[in-house]
Amino acid sequence: MKFEIGLEPLQQLFFDARSYNGWLDGEVTDDQLRRLYDILKMGPTSFNCCPARFVFLRTPEAMKRIEPHLRPNNVHKVMTAPVVAIIAYDSLFYDRMPQLTPHRPETRDFFAGNEELARVTAFRNGTLQGAYFLIAARAVGLDCGPMSGFDNAGVDAEFFPDGQYRSNFICGLGRGDPESLFGRLPRLQFDEVCAVL
Repeated sequence: MKFEIGLEPLQQLFFDARSYNGWLDGEVTDDQLRRLYDILKMGPTSFNCCPARFVFLRTPEAMKRIEPHLRPNNVHKVMTAPVVAIIAYDSLFYDRMPQLTPHRPETRDFFAGNEELARVTAFRNGTLQGAYFLIAARAVGLDCGPMSGFDNAGVDAEFFPDGQYRSNFICGLGRGDPESLFGRLPRLQFDEVCAVL
């Protein structure tokens, strides 16, 4: 297979990258978190709506706040990560539309007047930005441990009590422990899931 960007970046972002269940000692710096965001923010979203919001938990006090909301089998994986990110989306993302689409400031009212469209748009595009988050984290040299094994309502009440932001998934960040991995699971093949019409 020939890739225009070369094989090495793809190895780092996809082929060799894994979802880690344990972590080695090592710091995640503010610079890494800022570079991660500066990469992911460039990924496309519909109407440039950019609804994703990110909360990085690093202090013991912040980590203790999320612990009660984790499924028991995920507690160790989360609590030993150098940083845990809450990937959320802003249900009122459209209030930023005049800033994000200055050529079409009326797009704010398009979403503000349609609650279901705004909800679907926020979740879909926030999830898309969550995928960019994983790729960007790997690009800046961080390993990831994404998961949905937690109580979203509990996390939202704890971290977003006004109800504007809603958690989607969480992700440990750091230097993954290879001992925490098991064999890579199968993937579906092209002919099983793709159609060319």
